[in-house]
Amino acid sequence: MFHFLFFLLLYFLPSLIGRDKKDALGIFLVNLLFGWTLIGWVLALLWACASDRPAALRYAPAGGGRFCSRCGAPTVLQYCSACGARV
Repeated sequence: MFHFLFFLLLYFLPSLIGRDKKDALGIFLVNLLFGWTLIGWVLALLWACASDRPAALRYAPAGGGRFCSRCGAPTVLQYCSACGARV
């Protein structure tokens, strides 16, 4: 009985890891339907471990402003107002 529960938890590990993601239902369905194949299980695991946040893009203004080298925030002063670093 213990072995069955262990393998059941191992099988649904991607679903458990991705349960708080916005695509949790998709991860669960891929894990449920294709997890019996090694490729489906690995894809579900990679999807569950992938970050939810899109990469933030910052565009430079046309006026040629200055940016903080530490955090990338635009600034006009010698010190960054976001992180306090010297520009």
